[in-house]
Amino acid sequence: MAKDFENISGRAWVFGNNLNTDQIIQGQYLTLLDYKEMAKHTFEIPRPIFASKVRENDIVIAGRNFGGGSSREEAPKVLQHSRVGCVVAESFARIFYRNSFNVGLPLMIVPNVGKIVKDGKTVTINLWKGTLMIKGEGDVLHGKPLPERMMEILKAGGAVPWFKQQS
Repeated sequence: MAKDFENISGRAWVFGNNLNTDQIIQGQYLTLLDYKEMAKHTFEIPRPIFASKVRENDIVIAGRNFGGGSSREEAPKVLQHSRVGCVVAESFARIFYRNSFNVGLPLMIVPNVGKIVKDGKTVTINLWKGTLMIKGEGDVLHGKPLPERMMEILKAGGAVPWFKQQS
């Protein structure tokens, strides 16, 4: 079933600035090779309860420079296998940003989101419009809508499926 990019709704998991790929998934777990097993260790250091409490389509919210550090495709992949619906941050490390779209993980940039959204709140993302709504507060935060090509890549499920569709 295709993902609804106009209505990704879930509980917010709020993190701070400069969360790197080693904090998303520690290097010691990369030898597991099975993403379901790796996902059991997502955010193990900064949020030990994350892997056991995350629900389908929950939203990761962060400040600046999310996903810096080591260039590893496993970081966005374990977020997918943790059932995260979208990652919204004030900014992303460039390599994490590209790796996420390559594997089909939705991202959105929203100024000051890490300071505004509170942990545990229900939020709804519309990637087409670049909006984030906080349930019960009526607040709508405006981010940068994704370029059409990036949306095509997400709808295809990532870069490889998108390239296959082009041939």
